[in-house]
Amino acid sequence: MSTVKNVLNFAAEQGAKFVSVRFTDLPGSWHHLTYPISQLTEDSFEDGFGFDASSLRGWAHIHESDMLLVPDASRFWIDPFADETTLCLIANVMEPITKDGYGLDPRSVAVRAESYLRFTGIADTAYFGPEAEFFIFDETRFHNDQYSAGFTVNSEEGHWNSGRTGGETNPNTGYHIRPKEGYVPVAPMDTLVDLRNQISNTLGDVGIDVECHHHEVATAGQCEIDFRFSNLLHTADNVMLFKYVVKNSAYIHGKTATFMPKPLYGDNGSGMHCHQSLWKDGNPLFAGDQYAGLSEMAKFYIGGLLKHAPALVAFAAPTTNSYKRLVPGFEAPVNLAYSARNRSAAVRIPMFSPSPKAKRLEFRPPDPSCNPYITFAALLMAGLDGIQNRIDPGDPLDKDIYDLPPEELANVPSLPGSLDEALTALENDHEFLLKGDVFTPKMIERWISYKREKEITPLRLRPHPLEFSMYYDI
Repeated sequence: MSTVKNVLNFAAEQGAKFVSVRFTDLPGSWHHLTYPISQLTEDSFEDGFGFDASSLRGWAHIHESDMLLVPDASRFWIDPFADETTLCLIANVMEPITKDGYGLDPRSVAVRAESYLRFTGIADTAYFGPEAEFFIFDETRFHNDQYSAGFTVNSEEGHWNSGRTGGETNPNTGYHIRPKEGYVPVAPMDTLVDLRNQISNTLGDVGIDVECHHHEVATAGQCEIDFRFSNLLHTADNVMLFKYVVKNSAYIHGKTATFMPKPLYGDNGSGMHCHQSLWKDGNPLFAGDQYAGLSEMAKFYIGGLLKHAPALVAFAAPTTNSYKRLVPGFEAPVNLAYSARNRSAAVRIPMFSPSPKAKRLEFRPPDPSCNPYITFAALLMAGLDGIQNRIDPGDPLDKDIYDLPPEELANVPSLPGSLDEALTALENDHEFLLKGDVFTPKMIERWISYKREKEITPLRLRPHPLEFSMYYDI
């Protein structure tokens, strides 16, 4: 029985009334079109569904807007939040004339990256395991007017509520998490255990295997839910579904979830550390007899990541807010070094298990605001470039980078300090992404222009509330 028949049989068994066909725009948000289930046939997986791509962020111009959504039959589930039984499918965006993957479709980039990996003969599978942190707030407000701007977030866990006047329906119990002291406390300090349990159960229902969940370091509802690794494309799909489940679960419980990397001043931001390994014919390729149990291939992969890291973060830390997390001297790894166990290095080699199958690398600068398809593809391409060109990452740095004296720290290269600097790095270093037509010059140019025109320039033009505190009385 074909995979397509599996999808159609599953839809019939579940009594699906509709099918939601989902795709990802350039910045990394999910969109969908919904059809009566009768519209889904075997031909749909070849012919696709036509749609207008001209209104999507960063995509086609009005004169080239006709595109196809071609569902991938390897990933399907029932939407846990829809009142009517709805089958969900993830689609690639295709050019209607050539039937090639649309050059600006993020998922098509990931498909081409996996194809290029197999073409090189270096490996046949790249496994990715992301750790996407997030905040769950009780309330969020923000506004940006010509004459006024500001934001407010609130959580009952927040330490600022320790002096709140309570009432009969909402008493102040005194259980609040101090700044930077939110790592894995039990209830009643951790108020989100039951919600994370429910999210984990829902993730299991839609095919994502949860391995662990816990409260994270920051006050006010910072959480982490870890799920099992998979190949590059499947993991990127899972990240999109994971964010959907987290946001909707919070919403139906009267709360709000955000994957914004730095919503709170003076406390930890949310990262998305990315574990990576290459395999071939079922065998792990990153285990060996070199530093921290690595193979020579793994060291060269690290060399590629570190060499191209300034350009990579244009995708992996893709918002202006990302660089409020990536600040020297704080919790995020901005210094380009590698180390076993050292969490202050941009690349860490986890040492939890001696098993060759567990040997992997962890790239720590990414955050969950990134588009996972583009980010994972870029990381793989950087690592492959390191292997192909035997890029030596140098000696490991088995010290706390934050405690290094200035003269020693000066020898450690660092990440860009802003999104604009990262985009400049990408402009100057992207040839490695063009191999195998995985990325196209048009896609990279569109990414850079979109980020500068739609995100950097609007922020640059606006007065900031802190500027009033610093300069109003000049």
